Amino acid sequence: MNLKENVEKGRLGEKIAEDYLKHAGYKIIEKNWHYSKNAEIDIIAAKNNTLVFVEVKTRTTLNFGHPFEAIDIRKLKKLYTAIYGYINNSTQKYKSFRLDGIAIIGLNNSKIEHIKNIGQF
Repeated sequence: MNLKENVEKGRLGEKIAEDYLKHAGYKIIEKNWHYSKNAEIDIIAAKNNTLVFVEVKTRTTLNFGHPFEAIDIRKLKKLYTAIYGYINNSTQKYKSFRLDGIAIIGLNNSKIEHIKNIGQF
């Protein structure tokens, strides 16, 4: 699979995750928010006065591992950098915040797995 196909697959997975979150009562605040060249948050949402940062990982199959396996310590550090950048620059204040992971497996009849608080602050 080439880079363009991977980007398209990732964007489709993010759209599936966004629809899932909206259906679950989350308000989408930002999508693909960049703090720096290397620090991006896929989705920023809010629910019950909690700001939720969401990392979305998409796989068409499990042949190369589960999507959550791609969220390693290096990825978490980049996410933390972006999260703190967003919070420090935001005028809106929330009671709490957390980092969630959403795995999309398959693009047709997708299986969606949502884990709350994947990174403890």
